[in-house]
Amino acid sequence: MLAPNFVRFFIIFIFFIPLNLTGQSQDKESIKLYVGCNCDKNYIRQEVKHINHVRDQGLANVQLFIYDIINGSGGRTYKLEFNGSSSFSNITETLSFDSNPNMTADEVRQKLVSLIKKGLIKFIVESDLADRIVYKIKGETVNDETKTEDPWKNWIFEVYGDAKYNKESSRKRFEYKVGLESDRVTEKWRIRADMQMSQTNSKFIRDNEEFTSNRDRIWGSASVVRSLSDHWSTGIFVSARHDTYTNIDLAMGISPAIEYNIYPYSEVLKKEIVFAYKIGCLYNNYLETTIFGEDNETIFNHSFDIQARYRQPWGNIYSRVRASSFLKHFAKNRLQVYNSLSVRIIKGFSVRFSSNLEFINDQINLPAGDASLEDVLLKQKQIATDLDLGFAMGVTYTFGSAFNNIINTRL
Repeated sequence: MLAPNFVRFFIIFIFFIPLNLTGQSQDKESIKLYVGCNCDKNYIRQEVKHINHVRDQGLANVQLFIYDIINGSGGRTYKLEFNGSSSFSNITETLSFDSNPNMTADEVRQKLVSLIKKGLIKFIVESDLADRIVYKIKGETVNDETKTEDPWKNWIFEVYGDAKYNKESSRKRFEYKVGLESDRVTEKWRIRADMQMSQTNSKFIRDNEEFTSNRDRIWGSASVVRSLSDHWSTGIFVSARHDTYTNIDLAMGISPAIEYNIYPYSEVLKKEIVFAYKIGCLYNNYLETTIFGEDNETIFNHSFDIQARYRQPWGNIYSRVRASSFLKHFAKNRLQVYNSLSVRIIKGFSVRFSSNLEFINDQINLPAGDASLEDVLLKQKQIATDLDLGFAMGVTYTFGSAFNNIINTRL
């Protein structure tokens, strides 16, 4: 009797073990990917077709957030963070790459897609696609230790210019702007120099009376900043300016500064809280005698900045507070506050807020006398004010199919 029972048990074992293994493979979860980035999401959905794309974080079991910030070459540094949930809860991946100014938008998005495919490999191995994986390595493996020489020594230059002309029956306006920007960035140093020249000519006719305005502006600035550690930096800033709108014939300034970041600078893509203090000397030579009876003066000023920036899965927040004053006249001061907030409230619904507020008590450059009608109409001269306030709000709500991966750009 034992032999038949043994045979029966063996047959059951042979048939049911493969079924059980098959069932385990079928129980593996499919990938539902949510991508949060300032990038071409349609292109990503089009090129990464082997997984499901969802529009809402709550429906995803793999979340990808792509953070980017401008880098020393004039391109951008991209950081990709993958985080799994559900059956992928113990899987994470972080990748990055640096673009440069010579790369086209198409080359950048191709590189992003290539990294996204690489980052998803860990998740695919644990998904229902595991049995369909095929590995292929292109080309030959070469150990190349040759260091690339940079003939520009990390310097980046940009030359720009534009001109505008507008004509109506009662007014016309012509303006142009040209400039040069240079930047050199290394791990320890950042050196910048900028120059710009602009001119605006306007004419306005009212009741057969003609008003004209000519505004000229030339300015230049340079700075050298040294990284002292993962948290501390110091630098020196110089500037020169000619601006008819602000009654400045020539202004020159020099200011040393120091900065502290609570978080290491390596985390600046995601978060930063920065404190900066700057103190300096400023010489002003005015086009017209000011409301304080000055034709020229040398003044000492200082400022304190606090900036906070967070870019997280739930949204983005940025805030800046800047207080400045003159050393001998603290009553002549300025307080600037700027805030922006973007928050994902519920599935498909996001809210955006921004605000700016300035309390202005430092307009020592204003010319004496009352502003003429011509000055007001054509904004030829800066007008006294003690407050500048602005506020903006926006909402987005997306609903409908969250699993539609089809790309169709036809008319």
